[in-house]
Amino acid sequence: MHSFEGLEHALSLERFGRYLQWAGGDRTRALELYLYNTRVSEAFYTPLQMLEVALRNRIHDVLSARYGEFWFDEPRVLVGADMRKRIDEARTTLSRMRRPETPGRLVAALTFGFWTGLFGSDYETLWQRALYAIAQRDNGKGLRRKDFSAPIGKVRDLRNRIAHHEPILHEPLGERYASIVQLTRWLVPAGAQWCETYSVLPQVLAGAPTLVVEVKPAEPLDRGV
Repeated sequence: MHSFEGLEHALSLERFGRYLQWAGGDRTRALELYLYNTRVSEAFYTPLQMLEVALRNRIHDVLSARYGEFWFDEPRVLVGADMRKRIDEARTTLSRMRRPETPGRLVAALTFGFWTGLFGSDYETLWQRALYAIAQRDNGKGLRRKDFSAPIGKVRDLRNRIAHHEPILHEPLGERYASIVQLTRWLVPAGAQWCETYSVLPQVLAGAPTLVVEVKPAEPLDRGV
């Protein structure tokens, strides 16, 4: 017989309690669900990595062409003190690491929350002027800002839950994976093809265990990550 006391203490009773609830109180099944949550979170790394890197590089390329490679210092681009703060934090990070500041390094140091923040309603004008060029539909037609902002907001929340090692089994994981691939395809078709070729997520999702008790989704975590 396995002892779960040490594990429950390490995970915190509150965290492990969610898996117990999903497992209908069965501790063995709860541990299996916890292990599966870890596996599926790990499997999301490949498509999430491709989307995040493709997104920031496409935005950087398009805005550099319009405003120069230091576009983030252009007053007409960023809206609000929070976005400026994120730029300052990225610069502080590079300085602390004693790395010379270059546009490429600064772009890599910015969080996913920064990039997805560029799709908020405050950036409709920027979308119309320049950002629309980062992506196009499979048929070559253009996209609206909202076509991007709605799905990427849900992907961001999932990504943040994974980054904080939170449970994600209550999420529509198949839908989220499809959104990630679609967004990537709009940005860089070859990136989506790479995901579909090398991601093990579909196989992991195919082996998903059934939750005994359905639980409402948790509140989204901080979107700034």
